[in-house]
Amino acid sequence: MNRTLERYQRCCYTPQDSTAADRETQSWYQEVSKLKAKYESLQRSQRHLLGEDLGPLSVKELQNLEKQLEGALAQARQRKTQIMMEQMEELRRKERHLGDINKQLKNKLEAEGQGSFRAIQASWESTALVASNNFSVHPSQSNSMDCEPTLQIGYHQYVQQEGTTVPRSVGGGGGGGGESNFIQGWVL
Repeated sequence: MNRTLERYQRCCYTPQDSTAADRETQSWYQEVSKLKAKYESLQRSQRHLLGEDLGPLSVKELQNLEKQLEGALAQARQRKTQIMMEQMEELRRKERHLGDINKQLKNKLEAEGQGSFRAIQASWESTALVASNNFSVHPSQSNSMDCEPTLQIGYHQYVQQEGTTVPRSVGGGGGGGGESNFIQGWVL
C-alpha cells in the first residue's frame, strides 16, 4: 500500500510541479516579450522625436508628434527662463552687496582723512590725464579746420595772390571780371 501511495503521489504531484514550473516559465516569457515590445516602442518614439523614420507615420500621428514636441519645447523654454531669472536675481544681489561694500570703503576713506582721499582722487585724475594724452592730436592736426582746401582739376594750379589770405574769385565765376588765381600749367 505504501508503494501504491508513493506511485500515486509521484504521478499526481510531479506533473503539478512541472506544470507550476511551466507556468512560471511561461509567465517570465510573457514578461520578457512585453518588455521587449515596450523597449522597441520607446526606441521608435525616440527616433520619431529626433525626426528620424517619419515616413510610415500618418498625418494624425505626425500632428500628435508635433504637439508633443511643442509641449516639450514650451517646458524647456519655461525652465530656461526660470534659470535666467534666478541668475539675474543672484547678480542683482551681488550688485547690491558690492555697492554696500563700496559705500563702506568710501566712508572709511573719508573717515581716515580728506587729504588721503583727495590724494587718491588726484592720482586717479592724473592717471586718466596720462591715458588721454596717449591719444592726443598732433599740434599740426589740431587746427586742420583753419586751412583753405583747394581742388585741382586738370592741369591748372592754384596760386595765392600776395598779401591776401582768401582769394577774391575762384574759377572766374565771380564778379571779378574774369580774374582767376589759377595759372596754366605751361606757364610755370
